[in-house]
Amino acid sequence: MSNEQPRLFGKLEEPSVESYQIERLEKAYVSFLPGIKMEESFQDIEDYQDLHDLVIECQRCRLRSSCQQVVFGDGNIHADILFIGEGPGQDEDRQGIPFVGRAGQLLNKILAAAEFERQEIYIANVVKCRPPGNRLPSPDEVKECRNYLEAQIRIIKPRIVVCLGSLACQTVIDPKAKISLTRGKWFIRNGVKIMASYHPAALLRNESYKRPTWEDFKLIRDEYKSLKARQMRCDDAYNG
Repeated sequence: MSNEQPRLFGKLEEPSVESYQIERLEKAYVSFLPGIKMEESFQDIEDYQDLHDLVIECQRCRLRSSCQQVVFGDGNIHADILFIGEGPGQDEDRQGIPFVGRAGQLLNKILAAAEFERQEIYIANVVKCRPPGNRLPSPDEVKECRNYLEAQIRIIKPRIVVCLGSLACQTVIDPKAKISLTRGKWFIRNGVKIMASYHPAALLRNESYKRPTWEDFKLIRDEYKSLKARQMRCDDAYNG
């Protein structure tokens, strides 16, 4: 008489090597943005220009049909600091560059006061196409576009990320975050320091946000200077 137990669910199949490797990769993958899955993050794209070309041709949501052009990002693609806004406005849609309207002009003044130059930083938005009427992007529009932002962050490899406004804060730090409670505090993810501050457009609407925003940017400036000093010491030690 056989001692073999009956198999209630049929013949057991050994997992293939390929499926085992995929499972290992999925378990090992840690996204930068909350909720991004490995298959959504364009892991096969490693070159900045390749990602740019892909995004320019994007038709994944309805925003592309209502805007003039995709606003991918602007600045130093090897920057140590990345600023993330919400989405392009009318001026940005026209020129194809983020933060060139009134809010962008104010941001330039804040950056200059904090001793940053736009050519040494990189600026992007959560969504790459202008929402009609400059409204906030809808959750489904953000969901389609945040995968591109995830890939941008992976390729640029910033050491500091600054979220400008509630949408960027919720997309990068925590979906339930409130900008008033989150701003001015450092968070660390995957070795990258993250801080949220008010969007420049909010300062144009409410001047009471200017002082706390400046306090945030002083912290950002000091952290950036500290990072550069550490890098210089490492370079000196390596070359010495």
